[in-house]
Amino acid sequence: MAVFALVFLAPIAYSIYLSVFRNQLIGGTAFVGLDNYARALGDPQFWSALGRVSLFLAVQVPVMLVIALVVALALDSGRLYGKSFFRISIFLPYAVPAVVATLMWGFMYGTRFGLVGNINQAFGLNLPSPLSSELVLASIGNIVTWEFIGYNMLIFYSALTVIPKSLYEAAEIDGAGQLRVIAAIKLPAIRGAIVVATIFSVIGSFQLFNEPSILKSLSPNTISTYFTPNLYAFSLSFSGQQYNYSATVAIIMGLITMAIAYAVQVRGMRKER
Repeated sequence: MAVFALVFLAPIAYSIYLSVFRNQLIGGTAFVGLDNYARALGDPQFWSALGRVSLFLAVQVPVMLVIALVVALALDSGRLYGKSFFRISIFLPYAVPAVVATLMWGFMYGTRFGLVGNINQAFGLNLPSPLSSELVLASIGNIVTWEFIGYNMLIFYSALTVIPKSLYEAAEIDGAGQLRVIAAIKLPAIRGAIVVATIFSVIGSFQLFNEPSILKSLSPNTISTYFTPNLYAFSLSFSGQQYNYSATVAIIMGLITMAIAYAVQVRGMRKER
């Protein structure tokens, strides 16, 4: 209880404390109540960042989870040769630190020094830059998907391995095919794991920070200081010295993330019942 209060409750309490004050040029730090929250809710840069991660969530998370689920089903099917090799190979990107993975993909995305540039030069093509303003969000989504497919695959595969074999035997006696087994046995049995993976992915999407922060040095004109809410809060705090307003943005994002994650959990539990 003491450790929980120290590392979890105390930082939240201090952030809330910071969010109701403002450091003014005249008068120093002053209590402003909910003024910082009103300012954040009317801040176009905050809404732009929130809209961007919401779009990222709506597109990237389903794609990543579907791919991870297909891979897990393939590994569990018993028809894949070298199952252990494929399982380790697909999980391996998750073991790569996010900073290293982002730098690696960032240099491959380069049109002057990277893989895209080499392809353009070798074949006389003019492929668009993955770090352009139109494609940078999709490029970040590709990096995150590459990193976390193995993690989610492992969650799904672990749930599949504990399904009672008697269910498969009964399905085989009834003459059910593979698609019927997947739809009627496997997917309902791992619904809890799917909900957990979805909640983790929702939280991770709203916490998006490492990838845009690192790619910003490679593409400063397309990734702004308010590209994501976390990057915006970081910039406000460490570049703009606006600690109080930064804490406010962080608290609002925490509440939004908690509400959406809770909604996903409640919906998943209702379906499971």
